[in-house]
Amino acid sequence: MNENIYGDDFDFESRIVSSNVTGADGDTEISLRPKSLADYVGQSKVKDNLKVYMEAAKSRGEMLDHVLLYGPPGLGKTTLSTIIAEEMGVNIKVTSGPAIERPGDLVALLTNLSEHDVLFIDEIHRLPRTVEEILYPAMEDFEIDIIIGKGPSARSFRMQLPKFTLIGATTRAGQLSTPLRDRFGVIFKLELYTPEELAQIVTRSAGILGLPITEDGALEIASRSRGTPRIANRFLKRVRDFAQVMGNGRIDEQIADYALRALEVDELGLDAVDRRMLETIIRAFSGGPVGLDTLAATVGEEAVTIEDVYEPYLMQIGFLNRTPRGRCVTSLAYEHLGIKRPSAQRIDGVQTGLFDDGE
Repeated sequence: MNENIYGDDFDFESRIVSSNVTGADGDTEISLRPKSLADYVGQSKVKDNLKVYMEAAKSRGEMLDHVLLYGPPGLGKTTLSTIIAEEMGVNIKVTSGPAIERPGDLVALLTNLSEHDVLFIDEIHRLPRTVEEILYPAMEDFEIDIIIGKGPSARSFRMQLPKFTLIGATTRAGQLSTPLRDRFGVIFKLELYTPEELAQIVTRSAGILGLPITEDGALEIASRSRGTPRIANRFLKRVRDFAQVMGNGRIDEQIADYALRALEVDELGLDAVDRRMLETIIRAFSGGPVGLDTLAATVGEEAVTIEDVYEPYLMQIGFLNRTPRGRCVTSLAYEHLGIKRPSAQRIDGVQTGLFDDGE
């Protein structure tokens, strides 16, 4: 059962830069997905190696080895899985870790697979441990143990499974158990996209949607999308609305900038929540360090929300540091927010404020 681990008051749909799938993505998200590796933009190292593995497997008449894809949400793990099935010419069954609550749920999925089919499990790190243990013999020997009956009359027998490819996707590879992770023969990490790669994705998506767009307009949207295709496509749909209502329907740099500013997304992709968090650390805690729980209580967000949703991008662009004593804002954040940087202070020989690195 899917639960909101970020708290009842947190609504991903209210935050347009969220890379989690929302209802607003809907059919457009599906229609914009590339169907082949040739159409899949970016992740060149992953694609090059994947081509070799798939070609080798097809030439031997075998299924592709089990694949683990990990990285931040919205980078195309699900899309890449459907492309693998398409390129291999097999069917794909899609599920998620939280949806498989009991061992019988997984057994039903495995026994309904055909030879060389792909089973895709999203958020595989959230599989229950009892379910995960059934995967071990299924991945290695393509067999599962089934218990029939109860009590003294119970007996076990081993059922043969068709040879299949398991593709697991996760945003938290570190939470996978070692026995499960080691059973994947192919492991890929998906990296954030460059603005130029995202501009190609935006241009392609605009073509599918029938939207006229300039190169500058596509790059403007791409540069504010946090390196994430899902966010870029979401921005494209919102800029389209402004272009149709306040312009001539054509997306250029000017209308893209106007629309994204109206959405409170600045030139680096920070939204109002990101800026409020940085300003809180600066004004209430002199730039840090500040503990996670204290920061969460001050800005009115759950600690896990700050840690999983806001902090990663702020750290990637160098605006925030995690230290043993708490979170610290960097000089780059001061400059971006237009706030004068205070001088470093020393109290009892310990440096505090902006330049405190926790050492």
